[in-house]
Amino acid sequence: MPIWYSGGETCDAQIEKEFLALAFADKQIACRDCGTHFVFTAGEQEFYANKGLMNEPTRCPSCRTARRATRSTLEENDGYVRYGNFASFGGKTPRQMHPAACADCGQMTEVPFVPRGERPVYCSSCYNKIKPPVPHEEAAR
Repeated sequence: MPIWYSGGETCDAQIEKEFLALAFADKQIACRDCGTHFVFTAGEQEFYANKGLMNEPTRCPSCRTARRATRSTLEENDGYVRYGNFASFGGKTPRQMHPAACADCGQMTEVPFVPRGERPVYCSSCYNKIKPPVPHEEAAR
């Protein structure tokens, strides 16, 4: 039978709560951008741990806010959404396109791959004419 505390918690829950309080203590961290020291509180550390975040913050709250504002302004100006350093399509750089002549009509078009000549390349209108119809089940997905 579990032992209940006045707060309505079991003994195990109370022990876990006390352990977490001891496991996390406020830390002073120097901001990598401005160099000022900021407090990484025990509550923030517990939040990071619960979310599975392994790294501590490296920027103070004001520098984090300024960085987010700068990134969102850049996205508005160039139209690209930043998903990370290694994103290609939809990331920092536009997809590289390569010129090719349509195998059906001969019109010049651009494709997102390097045409090698062993397989035909089609412009959008010719491809839409020759592509196989999509079964009804796959079209609904």
